Amino acid sequence: MYKKVKSKPIHRYLEPTIKDFLEDKMVFIGGPRQVGKTTLCLRFLKPATVENAAYLNWDDIHSQGRIRNGALPATPLVVLDEIHKFKNWRNLIKGFYDKKKNIQKFLVTGSARLDYYRRSGDSLLGRYYYLRLHPFSVSELKIETGQDLESLLHFGGFPEPFYTQSERKWKLWKRQRLYQIIRDDIRDLESVHDLSQLEILAENLPERVGSPLSINNIAGDLSINFRTAENWVSILERIYFCYRILPFGNPKINAVKKEKKLYLWDWSSIEGIGARFENLVASHLLKFCHYLEDTEGEMMELRFLRDIDKREIDFVVLKNHRPLFAVECKSGEKKVSPHIHYFKQRTAIPMFYQVHLGKADFAPEEKIRVLPFVKFCQEVGLP
Repeated sequence: MYKKVKSKPIHRYLEPTIKDFLEDKMVFIGGPRQVGKTTLCLRFLKPATVENAAYLNWDDIHSQGRIRNGALPATPLVVLDEIHKFKNWRNLIKGFYDKKKNIQKFLVTGSARLDYYRRSGDSLLGRYYYLRLHPFSVSELKIETGQDLESLLHFGGFPEPFYTQSERKWKLWKRQRLYQIIRDDIRDLESVHDLSQLEILAENLPERVGSPLSINNIAGDLSINFRTAENWVSILERIYFCYRILPFGNPKINAVKKEKKLYLWDWSSIEGIGARFENLVASHLLKFCHYLEDTEGEMMELRFLRDIDKREIDFVVLKNHRPLFAVECKSGEKKVSPHIHYFKQRTAIPMFYQVHLGKADFAPEEKIRVLPFVKFCQEVGLP
């Protein structure tokens, strides 16, 4: 059903921003494990390989010595990978930057721990820009056909499984990634005494995607208390395994206030096509929000709309606290959801989109548009 995709270089959407930001400060690249951060950074070196002298990885014993001794290569740009594993890394980089900022540029990346550790001190404040790299998207891959979208929907947006297009290798990759997240990232960052239980939680979260997340139910299923369950979900959020979105309130509707919906960074782990498509859309919209936050300084939010009578719109995108548009997901070509008509009359949301996997494209009335998801990405300008 799926054919292997040639692993040709893809110009990642952050490349122009990185080039621009490096003119002023250091640039830190964060994001989930195996999303392509190192590959992206290497693209700024010639040759773009780990053998390049300008690439220093803390996991390499020779690079460690050079970093500790301040023996950086005399190159215009230095890429520092996994340096956050060094205890005093912030002060070390601060010294490099303050001394060499007029003659050398610094691009820093690593695992999810980089984001975690950079928050624990302010010695680097004002010296860097932080950019979050997301998985591949429709726009990045220049997807125009339904078959290509099916591949992205099935294998996810992480480079290795998407390029391979192999069911067996995709399953092996998923298990290895989960093992590394639990045994490497979480073990080193958090005081979790029962990693096996937390791994069970991570394996079961795909079943909860798209619905209001009940921490009480999680606590009951794992025989743990509410506080522990909430903490474990928060840990998985911090290391880019999952994320939650809040409800969008409005004075003219009885909107839910405390419920949150959960989604995964790797939507390929979700079984049902409807929930998987909804997660793919959520990830594209979150990428849009993070991009505008990280590159333009806008205050962006991704929320959902639901009232106490269970009328719901899957997503609302807000910019500086004002709604830009709402999105409802349907895996097939269907009539306009009655919930769109209901909330259109009671909210100030300027545009409602209903996206799907088919071909139908029509506007039944003002402020409502039904269209294929690929076309939606093009017209809204998602990265």
